[in-house]
Amino acid sequence: MNDAEKWVKPFAKVGIKDLELIGGKNASLGEMFNKLSSAGVEVPDGFATTSDAFRLFINKNHLSTGLSTLLEKLDDVTFSNLNQIGENARSLIMESSLPEELIASIKLAYYGLCGRYGKDVAVAVRSSATAEDLPTASFAGQHDSFLHVQGVEAVLDAVKKCYASLYNARAIKYRIDQGFQHDQVLISAGVQLMVRSDLSSAGVCFSIEPDSGFRDVVVITGCWGLGENIVQGTVTPDEFQVYKPFLSKVKQPIISRKKGSKLKMMVYDEKGSGTLNLDTPIDKQDAFTLTDDEVEKIAAWAVSIEAHYGMPMDIEWAKDGLNGRLYIVQARPETVHSARDPYLLKEFHLKGKGKLLTSGSAVGNGVAAGKARLLVSPAESGKLLPGEILVTDLTNPDWDPIMKKAAGIITNKGGRTSHAAIVAREVGAIAIVGAGNATEKIKDGEWITVDNSQGKIGKVFEGKLEWDVKEHDFRNMKMPDTRPMFILADPEKAFTLSFYPNQGVGLMRLEFVINHSIQIHPMALAQFDDVKNETDRKKIEHLTDGYESKEEYFIDKLSQAVGTIAAAFYPKDVIVRMSDFKSNEYAQLLGGSQFELQEENPMIGFRGASRYYHERYKPGFKLECAAMKRVREEMGFNNVKLMIPFCRTVEEGKKVVDLMADFGLKRGEKGLEIYVMAEIPSNVILAASFAEVFDGFSIGSNDLTQLTLGIDRDSAIISELFDENNPAVKFMIEKVIGDARASGAKIGLCGQAPSDDPAFAGFLIHAGIHSISFNPDAILKGIENMLAAENKNITQIQLA
Repeated sequence: MNDAEKWVKPFAKVGIKDLELIGGKNASLGEMFNKLSSAGVEVPDGFATTSDAFRLFINKNHLSTGLSTLLEKLDDVTFSNLNQIGENARSLIMESSLPEELIASIKLAYYGLCGRYGKDVAVAVRSSATAEDLPTASFAGQHDSFLHVQGVEAVLDAVKKCYASLYNARAIKYRIDQGFQHDQVLISAGVQLMVRSDLSSAGVCFSIEPDSGFRDVVVITGCWGLGENIVQGTVTPDEFQVYKPFLSKVKQPIISRKKGSKLKMMVYDEKGSGTLNLDTPIDKQDAFTLTDDEVEKIAAWAVSIEAHYGMPMDIEWAKDGLNGRLYIVQARPETVHSARDPYLLKEFHLKGKGKLLTSGSAVGNGVAAGKARLLVSPAESGKLLPGEILVTDLTNPDWDPIMKKAAGIITNKGGRTSHAAIVAREVGAIAIVGAGNATEKIKDGEWITVDNSQGKIGKVFEGKLEWDVKEHDFRNMKMPDTRPMFILADPEKAFTLSFYPNQGVGLMRLEFVINHSIQIHPMALAQFDDVKNETDRKKIEHLTDGYESKEEYFIDKLSQAVGTIAAAFYPKDVIVRMSDFKSNEYAQLLGGSQFELQEENPMIGFRGASRYYHERYKPGFKLECAAMKRVREEMGFNNVKLMIPFCRTVEEGKKVVDLMADFGLKRGEKGLEIYVMAEIPSNVILAASFAEVFDGFSIGSNDLTQLTLGIDRDSAIISELFDENNPAVKFMIEKVIGDARASGAKIGLCGQAPSDDPAFAGFLIHAGIHSISFNPDAILKGIENMLAAENKNITQIQLA
């Protein structure tokens, strides 16, 4: 080793083993630079100052005593003088000089970069602490980075500023919280070729789904310009989810794309040093930051990086606007879910609901109540009392010492990979980010309740509400022989629910996705030129902007929703029921009133199978089939089975199955199974004949009870007569189960009764049901009832 390399190490000569020499961040960069290039991972070249260089700086300037004396004066109870202590410590460092031998080594290394990549090449100078990016402590954002640094003098100044950032107030507090001695944490400055993402895009990537801990998905976020806008939470980024097991194996491993608003883009100030945060041009706001090929490349790199390190990783990527190439600029261990057992779960249920104040992206599962404390900057930290809920526009690392006191965190801006989200996960607080109007809708000092118990959308309610908490250990739960399955509608909950005890999804309802995500009547997309209502036309044009066709909008949105649920439960069955809106419900969609007739009794009118082959809806059904074909064949989820609702006759069933074949979904081809809902008496009476057309049945107990007893289930005046335990209803259920089994067809039931009534669960098991599907809030009770029924030896029906 030459003398220069005692103080400065090129990335080409370091790796993860050198963590104590150049810090976690730089050691990781060197490791990837040397070990992962064979996997195609591109890491910008650079070098790092060593921890020995930092010791040399401290010793030559006789700083140890002065720094120790300062830190001894720190109020480590209330931290009232934290900011002042940090400021004084940084001043000591900035007033000192870099040793000559270190200056010479940095100059030599920088000029080497310039020789290889161009005169006065621009670099990023980033701090890297020796206790940083550990699996147990990330130190993310505690120390400073400096971007677009040009010229050797600017590099030397940035290195000293990195040294000073070891004494940022947030870094001092973090070391105390994590139990590190101040003088035992040393710092290295990484000097890395600057990726010109200011001319393109950048973002964050997790090799694990960061909210649920689901490990088979890579989550990538992106914004225009520098990635700091994502880390700081200044923008709502694009978000992509990629199913890891299918990468390079299927045509479309991307299961979800969500376009963020991306209102700001951070670029370099070409007239001076530093950066500018500009308004993003409208055309860029409306465009995705990455192509599908680029998303897949980053995901593949994430998989390689995760495999190399043997743990889930938090990664930063950047795209150079000059050469069009992608790079990995940081990678650190994911410190939250990789250390948490996802099978240990707390289940939260609000007992009531107050006035909804705002909502946003939920970070963490749970409920919290407290007084809202609206803060503009970290300087107001004294106003926040322990247990209160922090409400602000956005956060950055300067907020870290404050956030530990909060029972919850709410920000106007930011996404699931923003600073507020990352810190909330690390400190175990729940957060809602990207709420948009939180600081307007929430009053300082008022009691509020933050509810993150219902998936990825968190809600803030007025007042102090009460809730129940149940703790579950799913890993050791006994499962019944009869298959317990989910009834699902919302893809946002799928990854979390995948850890619950289950045998797949017995009923996925498409109506939720069409209503909430698509919002447009399928016929208004298939025949947009015929839409007359000008207001609806404008809204449809806005929603479908950026898609090559109106039809593609529907296919894309629906396939992503189904693909997400299919990925969460793969390879278990996911039975997708084709749309089952009634005509009055379809009419509520954009453009819907024009394509729907007014019916006296929509419940038994133009719904289900009858719609699919009718000219009034056939083009809409074609779009549904195209989406399901994409899920099965392009995304690769052959665990998806399809189900036809409200099929009145066997002949009608044949028509629909033949039509699906015409639309590319042929029963039996590529393993496709098509089920039918058993919810009309004709389905029961002619079950053997229906079994010749379909592969299985799912009993819709609500409609079957309604039509067997002749009861409008929506009528309050006769609601007490609605009862699945009525002998006539049980006769119908028992008969269709028996006929299905005799025909060799699978049969399940979707409904609330088996979770509410242990005796009803016992009746179904005795009758020979193959599966019972429950709503997510009922599946645990349902399994309990199923086990009780099987243990009583009512009968033990093994899966056929």
